[in-house]
Amino acid sequence: MDALQRHRSLYKGKTPPWKETYRKRCVERLKNSRSRLLEKYRQMGDTMKSSVLVQEVMEVEWSALQSANQRLPSLWKKDGVSDMYRDVQEHDELAVLEEIQQELVSQELSIIEEYHKSKQYEEKYFDSVVDGMEEDGKLICPVCHANNLTVNSHFTSCPCGLYINTVGRNITADMLQHLLELRVTEHVEYCLQNPIFSVASNVDGGPNLMMSCRVCDYLTIIL
Repeated sequence: MDALQRHRSLYKGKTPPWKETYRKRCVERLKNSRSRLLEKYRQMGDTMKSSVLVQEVMEVEWSALQSANQRLPSLWKKDGVSDMYRDVQEHDELAVLEEIQQELVSQELSIIEEYHKSKQYEEKYFDSVVDGMEEDGKLICPVCHANNLTVNSHFTSCPCGLYINTVGRNITADMLQHLLELRVTEHVEYCLQNPIFSVASNVDGGPNLMMSCRVCDYLTIIL
């Protein structure tokens, strides 16, 4: 009896003891690969297959699990997951592996859906705040969302009370718009909650334009 047959007879009719460990490790690896998943998705676009990283995640984690448990067979061969399924087609592990694969595909689709929502929010936010430029080239204040900012070589201000000294920093409306876009994009990659803009004093006592998020604890200085 070869190793695979012995392995099958050992777990026949039972839930494999490695199932939960393997499942958790696969889910965690997929979550930690979010940035790479989205980069692949952006590159593939409409040509994307039903899954992007699922097979890779399953293969890597199975190899890691097998190295710690020599009784587990090397199920992945040159043809990947489909070859593995042929090896276990008469074994209860097939249903387990398919179940884990489907969960990972669902997780992957959820990450992509969240990315789409974040992009929609980003576009909406830019339309209402960052891209709200008047004909005279002034930005809508991100703090009060009501007045136009005055941006010149000496200061950035708003009737709502915002006043930032920018002497010697060569700040322009275009530059400030770019800074706002950069920070909003940075935040929306990880959190879909609306950020808050405020004015806070720095260590020297001077005011700074801040962007923060109460949900993810994001905090950065705009000006």
